Amino acid sequence: MWFAETLGKYVSGEFVVFFISMIPLLELRGGLIVAKLLQISILKAIPLCIIGNIIPIPFILLFIRQIFKWLKKVPGISKLIYKIEDRAMGKSDKIEQYEFWGLVLFVGIPLPGTGAWTGSLIAALLEIDFKKAVLAELLGIAIATIIMSFVSYGLLGVILG
Repeated sequence: MWFAETLGKYVSGEFVVFFISMIPLLELRGGLIVAKLLQISILKAIPLCIIGNIIPIPFILLFIRQIFKWLKKVPGISKLIYKIEDRAMGKSDKIEQYEFWGLVLFVGIPLPGTGAWTGSLIAALLEIDFKKAVLAELLGIAIATIIMSFVSYGLLGVILG
């Protein structure tokens, strides 16, 4: 909620939701929860979250390997990059085994450490075809949207009243 409270002083709630949906780890999942907390209608929240979650995907798929290659040469940062790669590849078993459907489920099932950012990183590191990866991630985002809409606006809506 820090984002909503801090950014909310300067920008609209809708922008806060859109921005949160672009942030790794929070993504669409966090965006929908914040949208509910900010009392933004589900019909406004879903497109904002989906678009925000989609925007980073092509950049990660196309450029992350080169960016990581460059960052590995920077003293003090290389250790972090190797750690990020190792952590992502540690989650890649099912994606590597089932490729398309593995990536769909990895992005779609909202568990800690999953989502479009990590899915894109793994797809890039495994060199999965760009079009196949984008389609899988879009399907995964659709699944995550359905699940998180229910959680945020259904379950959370009942709890918050």
